[in-house]
Amino acid sequence: MRKSIIIHETTEIEEGAHIGKNTVIWQRCIIQKGAVIGKDCNIGANVFIESGVHIGDGVKIKNNIAIYSGVNIEDNVFLGPNCVFTNVINPRSFINRKNEFRDIVIRKGATIGANATIICGNVIGSYAMVGAGAVVTKNVPDYVLIIGNPGRIAGYVCECGCKLDKELKCKECGKIYMMNHGKVSPVCEQLL
Repeated sequence: MRKSIIIHETTEIEEGAHIGKNTVIWQRCIIQKGAVIGKDCNIGANVFIESGVHIGDGVKIKNNIAIYSGVNIEDNVFLGPNCVFTNVINPRSFINRKNEFRDIVIRKGATIGANATIICGNVIGSYAMVGAGAVVTKNVPDYVLIIGNPGRIAGYVCECGCKLDKELKCKECGKIYMMNHGKVSPVCEQLL
């Protein structure tokens, strides 16, 4: 088992950035000082991670993604290639709006599909799945599948990533979920 950090020779990591053990960082990445990347992560080529970004453990970040300050990525998140995070609602090159930046939180186990856009000020719930090319304009609850532009609910997904059937059961792993006050969660959590 690998016990070290692997960083491609073309990647730039500023002094003061923290990289967790067993993390791999591929070609042409830039990691600024003050960025925190957890253990067991895999960072694809051409990824920019700004100062102040926090990335949890076990995160997979595919190619060509810029992650700006104010984006918080929890454990075991998957970011598909070319997904986009905004940081201000109405940017103009000639108006300084740094005091209007809004945070984005990606909760544990969530997936952001290729070419999806997450508008600032939103939270992507635990184990939620944002489909390829979707544009998220509002908060996404746990276990929800979002597709389209603007993003809309297209169903619910299991922690294993498969879409749940109408009875909220996963045909892949057999896990059963239930709806309680408009929120989906695994049956075992409901019983605690």
